[in-house]
Amino acid sequence: MNKKQKKMLIRIIISAILLVVLQCLSSISILPENGPIRFITYMIPYAIIGYDILLKAFKGIRNKQVFDEAFLMAVATIGAIALAIYSQSGDYTEAIAVMLFYQVGEWFQSYAVGKSRKNISELMDIRPDYANIEIDGKLEKVDPDEIEIDSIIVVQPGEKVPLDGIVIEGTSTLNTAALTGESLPRDVGVGDEIVSGCINETGVLKIQTTKEFWDSTVSKILDLVENATSRKSKSEDFITKFARVYTPAVVYAAIALAFIPPIVNILFLSNEPQWNIWVYRALTFLVASCPCALVVSIPLSFFAGIGGASNEGVLVKGSNYLEILSKTKTVVFDKTGTLTQGVFEVNGIHYNRISEEQLIEYAALAESASSHPISKSIQKAYGKEIDRTRVSNIKEISGNGVIAIVDGHSVAVGNDKLMNSLDIQYYECHSVGTIIHMAIDNQYEGHIVISDIIKPHSKEAIKELKKNGVKKTIMLSGDAKSVAESVAKELAIDEVYAELLPVDKVTKVEELLQMKKDNNEVLAFVGDGINDAPVLRRADIGIAMGAMGSDAAIEAADIVLMDDDPLKIAKAIKISRKSLRIVYQNIVFSIVIKLLCLLLVAVGLANMWLAVFADVGVMIIAVLNAIRALFVKNL
Repeated sequence: MNKKQKKMLIRIIISAILLVVLQCLSSISILPENGPIRFITYMIPYAIIGYDILLKAFKGIRNKQVFDEAFLMAVATIGAIALAIYSQSGDYTEAIAVMLFYQVGEWFQSYAVGKSRKNISELMDIRPDYANIEIDGKLEKVDPDEIEIDSIIVVQPGEKVPLDGIVIEGTSTLNTAALTGESLPRDVGVGDEIVSGCINETGVLKIQTTKEFWDSTVSKILDLVENATSRKSKSEDFITKFARVYTPAVVYAAIALAFIPPIVNILFLSNEPQWNIWVYRALTFLVASCPCALVVSIPLSFFAGIGGASNEGVLVKGSNYLEILSKTKTVVFDKTGTLTQGVFEVNGIHYNRISEEQLIEYAALAESASSHPISKSIQKAYGKEIDRTRVSNIKEISGNGVIAIVDGHSVAVGNDKLMNSLDIQYYECHSVGTIIHMAIDNQYEGHIVISDIIKPHSKEAIKELKKNGVKKTIMLSGDAKSVAESVAKELAIDEVYAELLPVDKVTKVEELLQMKKDNNEVLAFVGDGINDAPVLRRADIGIAMGAMGSDAAIEAADIVLMDDDPLKIAKAIKISRKSLRIVYQNIVFSIVIKLLCLLLVAVGLANMWLAVFADVGVMIIAVLNAIRALFVKNL
């Protein structure tokens, strides 16, 4: 509980005690039934509990922003006091009680929102306070912002990893729960990449930093979470627009309720106008009409949903994306790094005239400048240090392969498209995998078979998506058709498109979007690479793999999966649908109860006490319901 909440709670308690004391004094006739003394004594608890509401209403009027809930409460309670003075009843209890219960509701709302924010902050408590650097054999704590790239930092057991880097000394286990939602620890050793925000559990690690703090994983995650609520959903926009129209409408309706029936009584029924009855009903109407349940609970539902998703390692960049995700009917996957691990291995070398060793050596030298996973796998299979002086004139042809001069020979390494473009006759390979053909001095010398490994949860992820209402799953791949179809068949994916260049993927997604446009269905694209960034932006919802994915993909995506587990896609959809269900429940519940209470007030079947329930009670119920969106562990 913060200072503001404590101060408000003290005001509520003091005002409530004073009201009870005054009621007791009235019952034993110590206080007069009417008159200035009674008025002054009852205005003390009213002023204690309501001065901030009256001040806020006055400022709203002065700033020409009249129609808000402070104005409604001020008019209703002051009007109730005025009626008590006019009727000489001396009954100021109702006005004080209305303001008191309203402030109880406001306090509860503030506490609930603060509590949910605190929960989310605790779930995302990954910001490091310091980084250790070793100076003259001693560890000194410095601000992570001050650490430059390629610096050496030391992380001791129990400390958070402050910056992204590579382990250069030591072994340990890492707790990645705050980042990925995964409870199992991760073992790391020399040469392993490590991301900021993890907690070092066992050994001492020396890490060479690869990013500055502002560009590190922890900074990007915190930025995503902190800015998530700035992107409003359609439901939130609807509530904002609704409140702008609704509030003045109920004020005018209250004025009509106060004046029209008395005038009708005088002009047409020749009866007493009964001003006090109709003015009281109008004031009660205003109390019952406050739309705070909607205004508070809808954003809170989305905020809690985003927080619950964050705890599960799913970062949603805005409530608008959470709402759109709930309508997803088609999920399009990039293959490599998304459904497969992106860990390529050389599984076969089929050579022609030169030896197997020579074939892999020349291929590794030609691919030495490339960072593509396939190039890395060839270099790994070569297993020796690469002498760059032997290589020159490297030319990478996007989507096809590489041409280079190695030891004075022209070497072409790539797919069948590269061979066709060079007019080189190649041999087909019947092995399943990515086939890398190789030619030296325009003579075909054989090919290398490279296979990717399917992620453990990919098959289960496709099943879960189908179970959760996704109608179609599609896979896009730059691999050969046989490889892509083999993976798609194993995972039970509905459609597969292979041998696509990056630009072809964008074109294909645009075609799919055009097909879905008529049905108003949402298409989500899941990818991890740099070349996926344009497709992630083009899709209705872009989902990026955050742990191994590129910075460009994470930046372009609307949702980031922190542990690269495709099973989390179905989890994210379930979270979004739960949040939307809660939003719609609150909208329907709040509006129906409000309208019912307003009707009862207008016909004289409800007093101000019921109006208080309509306002404060409905808000409390809606807020409690909204907080349910935070709990998503068992979805």
